[in-house]
Amino acid sequence: MVTLIWISMIKILVLIDSATEFSRRFLTGLIRYAHEKGPWIFYRLPLYYKMLYGENGIVQRIEEWSIDAVIVQWEYQEVRFLEKLDIPVFLQNYEDDADWFSKISGDYIEVGAIAANFFAKKKFQNFAFYGNKNFLWSKGRAEGYRIEVEKLGGNFYYFESEYLTNSQWSKSHIELDEWLSSLPKPVAVFACDDYFAIQVAEMCKINNIDIPNEISLLGVDNDELICNLSNPTISSIVTDDENIGYVAGKKLHTLILNKKNIPFKIAKKPIRIEQRQSTERYNISDRYIIEIIDYIEKNFTSDISIDKLSQVVPLGRRTLEKKFKETMGTSIYQFILDKKIEYLSNELLTTRKSLLDITIESGFNDVRNAYRLFKKNTGYTPLSFRKKFSKIDK
Repeated sequence: MVTLIWISMIKILVLIDSATEFSRRFLTGLIRYAHEKGPWIFYRLPLYYKMLYGENGIVQRIEEWSIDAVIVQWEYQEVRFLEKLDIPVFLQNYEDDADWFSKISGDYIEVGAIAANFFAKKKFQNFAFYGNKNFLWSKGRAEGYRIEVEKLGGNFYYFESEYLTNSQWSKSHIELDEWLSSLPKPVAVFACDDYFAIQVAEMCKINNIDIPNEISLLGVDNDELICNLSNPTISSIVTDDENIGYVAGKKLHTLILNKKNIPFKIAKKPIRIEQRQSTERYNISDRYIIEIIDYIEKNFTSDISIDKLSQVVPLGRRTLEKKFKETMGTSIYQFILDKKIEYLSNELLTTRKSLLDITIESGFNDVRNAYRLFKKNTGYTPLSFRKKFSKIDK
């Protein structure tokens, strides 16, 4: 006797635009989960479908296709009409703090704090935030940035605008122009995302404002197309977007199988900062310390001693150590260690090299000590860090 097992096909309606790097990474994680736990079928509707057929048209399609869950983004504006379907709905982006749908949430304060501390290590005193006035995630990043700047004793400046397109050279662009020109220089500008960061970069180019010497610029999401299209290239905070998509798929799957519709939240966590040309500058005036920093950044993977650094500039060992600590707020040893950990982290996430090879390349002589220091700095062992955040081989 042959027993036939019927596997129900999960049907997901995706109402998001895949043009942005975040959306593509999110969908990559979602699809990866679907391939592991499938069979799943993804349905699409163009973003203008609601305009043509209205809310009832979308509801009708969902019912005709027997959709199990919907993933939607903010371009649909009012999406509460989906509540009547009583199926799981996940908002990829949202304008308010409504709790009737599942969504990405949390850790926006942490992103802002990371940005502020990143600039503080480069010794900036003036900190500015350029945000999107329509979204809570932007306001959360601004708040985290402001709180940390106040703790650091820095000067905080704020400006926000609508989501501007290239064709909207109107009042908001003029106000952005005036705001950037009015900022005290040098200033560290943190943009709510990479799209807003490139607006700053383009405006600075028009006004002959020097990046990174007058404005040090940092975005969020690490959209490689946007960041590398800019000249100079834009540094950005990398977030675990693909993991969000995977977790969203897993949680939606559980709700669908249990025939429940209970909203959930997924925290979008920052992983690291991809440093590019827009944040190369350190806001320090001592040319000897600048030379030392430049030498360390080019040679931190080798065996750097204080005596060797004393040969780079005409300063004695004790004078150099004291002057560096006074200027940078940290010891030369810790500064070099931070560079090694930063390099190790990047190689773990972007290459297939073995942990041993990466550790040696980072300039550590003691592998066990390197692992211990890495966990102390990141909260993860090198292996768990790579497993959680790397998209290589996934």
